[in-house]
Amino acid sequence: KRKKERKKERKKERKKERKKERKKERKKERKKERKKERKKERKKERKKERKKERKKERRKE
Repeated sequence: KRKKERKKERKKERKKERKKERKKERKKERKKERKKERKKERKKERKKERKKERKKERRKE
């Protein structure tokens, strides 16, 4: 009987651990995604800036 109870407890603990791990993984994934998005946005902004610069250059001539 005692053995069975211990087994149950262990199972519970393992479940908890797994949950924690999953949470961590999800957090990491989200962070990565955010980073990617930011990179994209920055790229877009740079492109816009370049376009503006070109326009200015054209006006000068």
